Amino acid sequence: MSTLRVGLRCDAGPRRGVGHLVRCLALAEEFLARGADVTVFGTVERLDWATAELAARGIPLLPGPDSAADLVAAARRHELDVLVLDSYELDPAGAGALRAAGVYTLAIIDGDTRGQVADLYLDQNFGAELPGAEVGLPGRLLAGSGYALLRDTVISARPPVAPPATEVSRPRVLAFFGGTDAVGAAPVLTRVLVATGHPMDLTVIVGRPEIEAEVDDVTPGRGQIIRPVPPTTSLPALITEADLVVSAAGTSTWELCCLGAPSALVCVVDNQRESYTRVVRHGLAAGLGELPELTAGGVAGRAARAAAARTLHGLLSSPQRRATLAARAWSTVDGRGRARVVDAVFDAVRAAAVTC
Repeated sequence: MSTLRVGLRCDAGPRRGVGHLVRCLALAEEFLARGADVTVFGTVERLDWATAELAARGIPLLPGPDSAADLVAAARRHELDVLVLDSYELDPAGAGALRAAGVYTLAIIDGDTRGQVADLYLDQNFGAELPGAEVGLPGRLLAGSGYALLRDTVISARPPVAPPATEVSRPRVLAFFGGTDAVGAAPVLTRVLVATGHPMDLTVIVGRPEIEAEVDDVTPGRGQIIRPVPPTTSLPALITEADLVVSAAGTSTWELCCLGAPSALVCVVDNQRESYTRVVRHGLAAGLGELPELTAGGVAGRAARAAAARTLHGLLSSPQRRATLAARAWSTVDGRGRARVVDAVFDAVRAAAVTC
C-alpha cells in the first residue's frame, strides 16, 4: 500500500479548550510512526505551546473547513485517504459527504454522534462499551478506555507498576483544568484545597493571565504553598511527581489513569457528566462534584464546597486511599489505545483496497 495520507480536523482555543487537539495529536503521532503523511486542519487560537507541538513533529496546520462541501474539497485538494473529525461544531453532514467521496472517515465522539454517518466511530470514554452504546451507529464503533488516545510524552512516562502508598507530611498536589481552563475552575478548586486546612505544596496550572490573577489572590493556610505555573509540555512529569492530582473530567482523565495518578475530578461541562459519573462510580478517581455546584451561592454552594473539601482532606491524609485510586486507574488505561485505533483504520483501508 502506498503512503497513507491522513487529515485530522479539530480546533483549539480559549473557548473551545485543547482536548480535541490533544487527542488528535496523539493519533497523529501514531500515524506518523506507521509512515503516514499527516496534516491537521483547524484553528489554534492563542496557544503558542500547541502550535509548537505540531511544528516539532513536522505536522502542517492548515485552515479548517467547516461545511460538508468544503471538507470534501479539502480532502480532494490534499488527496487524503483518511479524514479524522473531532469537533462538536462541524456540519454533521460532513462525514457522510466524505464517505460518498471515497474518503475513509473516523469520527471521534463523546457519547453523541451528532448525526454523523462515518465509517468508524471512536468513543474513548470509560464505560462507552456498555450494552446499548452502539445503538443507531451506522459504522463500526471503537468504544471504551481501551482506545484512549495518549501522546508519546504520556506513554513514555507510564510507570511499570501502579504507584505504592507513600506517607508524606506535606503532599505535593497538582491542579489543572485543560490547556486553557476555559471555565475558570482553577481559582475555585484552589480555594477548596486551601479550605481543607491540610498542609500541601500546591502547583496550579494557569491557562490564562486572568486565571493566574485569581489564583494569586488566594491566601494559603498554615503549611500550604501555592505555586501558579503556565501551561507546560512537562505536564506528564508533574503528574507522576504529584501525590494527588485535581483536574477536570475531560480527556486528561485518561492521561491520569495511564500514569497511575491518584486523582480527584470535577465535572466542569455538561458533556463530561456521563464519563465523570462512571469513572467515580468505578473508583478510578474521587469525585468533587460539578463546577456550577461548587460556585453556587447560599447554603447549597457552601455545602458543595465543604463536601469537596472533606473528600480532598481524606485523600491528602490517607496514602492508602490515594494508592487504591492509583492502582485502579493504572490498570484501566494501558497506553496502547491509539495503536488499536490506527490498526483498525489501516485494516479497513487495506480491505477496501483489496475489494476495489
